[in-house]
Formats: sequence, structure tokens, C-alpha cells
Amino acid sequence: MLAFQLSFDYRCPFAKNLHLHTIAALRAGADFEVTFVPWTMSQGSKADGAPDVWDDADRDSELLALAVSTSVRDLQPQHFLDVHEVLFRARHERAIRLVTMQQIDLVLAPTGVDLEHVHADVASRRPHKVIGESFREFDHYEAFGVPTFVVGTGATFVRYMTPPSDQPGESTALIESLIHLMTHQSALNEFKHTTVPF
Repeated sequence: MLAFQLSFDYRCPFAKNLHLHTIAALRAGADFEVTFVPWTMSQGSKADGAPDVWDDADRDSELLALAVSTSVRDLQPQHFLDVHEVLFRARHERAIRLVTMQQIDLVLAPTGVDLEHVHADVASRRPHKVIGESFREFDHYEAFGVPTFVVGTGATFVRYMTPPSDQPGESTALIESLIHLMTHQSALNEFKHTTVPF
């Protein structure tokens, strides 16, 4: 079994690509133990002296999709993969900003998730506390963006350019190859094409 953590913010297209690959692999039966970790890009843009974004009600709309998915991950985990996928697709394939509960409710309605339960949990701000705890945990790895994998005691940021094909085995092979590099080739610190090759 491959065990790893994988961070996300629904605003990042590269997070969308790798998370959709991970979802496809899991649905195809890949032997992965994945912890999906909310990580907000907003924290890096807060003004000096301003509160952390998860404590700042004025910035709740920026964290709303993260708070909703964190609620589902923790309290309705049987629906998480479906919710995770439709939130990423809504943001990047349908251009829905996911900054109001009305927008998110419409997106999540087909998943069968208990939306009233989600509303109550988000209103309690419990998910915001979890987001803050997750962000601080990833600070120990000096994480600077999403998606970041944590395998064992090491963290690796990966920018992957394409979403899954209709062959889930390819997604499984991709994730396995990335984890293999992270585990066995730690001396490879940076590998980047100078141009986008497609």
C-alpha cells in the first residue's frame, strides 16, 4: 500500500489535475491510503498584522469550498471523492467560483451529501479550525503551494499539466511513479521542462 498526504485548494488547476488522477486511481482500486489535506492559498496573501484567513470572517468566501469539503471529508466520508471531484470540475470546467453556499449547493446536489449537515458544520467554524491546523502542519514541511505530497517525512510539490484520460490505469501508474521518485530519488530536487511540451 502507498500511503501519502495530498494538499488541495480548489482554485489551483494543477491541484485539479493531480487530484482527479488520484480519484480515478482510487476508484479503479489502487492500493493507496490517501489523506486529502485542505491548504489555503489565501494565507500567503494576507496583509501583515491581519488575522489568519481561517479566523477572518471577512475572507470566509475564499475558504468556503475548502470548509465544505473538509466537513464532508470528516463527517460524511462516503461522499468525499464525489464531492471533491465535482468541486474541482465546477471551478475549472464550468467556471463556477464556489464563493457562495448557493453555488456550492447546486454543484453538490447530485452527490447525495447531506447539505443541511454541511451547512451546520461550516457555520460552527469547525472546518475553518481544521484548515488552520492543516496549514500549520504543512508549514513544518515548508510547503508553498498545492498540490504538495507528503510521503513519510518528506514533502514534494508537483505541477502536472494534464487531467486523466478515460484509462484509470494510467492515473494509477502516474501516481505510483511520482511516489517512487519521491521515495527513492530524493536527490532529484527540481525537474522542470523549460517549455510546455504540448
